[in-house]
Order: sequence, then structure tokens, then C-alpha cells
Amino acid sequence: MAVLDELLEYQKIDGELRKIEQEVAASEERKKYMQAKKFMNTAGEKLDAQDNRAVELKKAARNLAMRFKQLSEELADYSALDEMVEEGGEISYYKKNVQTLADNLRAIKGELQKLVGEIENACDEYKRMKEQTISMQKQYREYSEKFKEVKESRAADVNAINKKLSAIAAKIPADILEKYTVKRKDIFPVVAPLTNGRCICGMEFSIALLGKLTGGQVIECEHCRRIIYNK
Repeated sequence: MAVLDELLEYQKIDGELRKIEQEVAASEERKKYMQAKKFMNTAGEKLDAQDNRAVELKKAARNLAMRFKQLSEELADYSALDEMVEEGGEISYYKKNVQTLADNLRAIKGELQKLVGEIENACDEYKRMKEQTISMQKQYREYSEKFKEVKESRAADVNAINKKLSAIAAKIPADILEKYTVKRKDIFPVVAPLTNGRCICGMEFSIALLGKLTGGQVIECEHCRRIIYNK
């Protein structure tokens, strides 16, 4: 029972530390800092993606321009259509070829117009991303310092609590304290009393498990993994 009492006292003081941690985590300074940090972590990849997109669009524009020039030159060959007919050429054949070339030119022109729109959008997006990156870099530097100040403003309280925790920790077996520390990352309180045959998460225990709660013994909730004791 003595170990359980020490663990409960440890948790009580640890609750004060957790409250400070939550207050710091919920601070506007941390939110702004984390927002900028998250953006900065992916900004490089996004800008690289924009650069790659620009290269692709430039290549596509160059290819379309070459196709347009080639078709224009082919169509120019039919500028002397009357002479070609006089020399014995089949007019229907020539007209069909001219129509096909003209249709292809119109199609390429449409593709070029669409591509120009995509390039303009890509340029606007790149400009927006660059401006946002500069803004977030400034926010990151500013709120990195502000968040540091928030943490430093609670440092004395945190140190005082940690001293109390260290004193109590010396009385608790290392394996039990380690188990508490691991669980504490996901749940709090870690150690909770049995309430109407249930864990505080609502999990109901079997009679066999409840039978183990004697003489200061504890059990573990199969649902939330809390350490349960009987008051």
C-alpha cells in the first residue's frame, strides 16, 4: 500500500506539472509558432513542386510551338494550290489536306491558349507561395522567441515541481515509475480508483479481476490501460 500511496502523491504533484504543460501548449504563442513551423517544414517541397511544374509547362509550350510552326509551314506549301491543280493535282485531295492541317492548327491554338492560362495560374500560385513563405519565416522567428519566453516564464514553477517529483520518485520502484511515465504520455490520471466496479473510462471489470484488488494490489484496465486501485 505504501508504494501505491507514494504513486498517488507523485501523480497529484505531476498533475500540477501537467496543468502548466497544457497551459503552455494552449498558448497563442505556441499555436502561432507551430503553425509557422508546420508550414516551413513543407514549404521547400511545395516550392520545388512549383519549380518542377514550371519546367513541365515550359517544355509543353515549346513542344506546342514547334508543332504549330511545323503545321504552319506545311500549310504554306499549299499557298500555290491553283498551280498545283493546273499541274494535274487532284483538288479534292489537296482541299482535304488543307482542311486537316487547318483543323490541327486550330486545335493546337486552343491547347496553347489553355496552356497559357495554366502558366499564368502557376506563376500566380508560385508568387503567392513565395509571399506566404516569407511571411511564415517572419512569423516563425517572431513566435519562436515568444514561445521561448512563455516557457521560460514557467520554468521556475516547473523546476520546483520536478524537485518534488524527484524526491517522491526515489521512493517508488523504477519499473513502476517507468510504467507510469510511459502511460502518462497518452492518459491522465494514470492511476485511478475503482468506481462502482468500473474504470473511470467506463470499462467494467470481471469478478476475477476485481478479486485481485486486495491488500493494496492494483489491476490494469484492458480498455484505457490505466492502473486501477480500490479505495
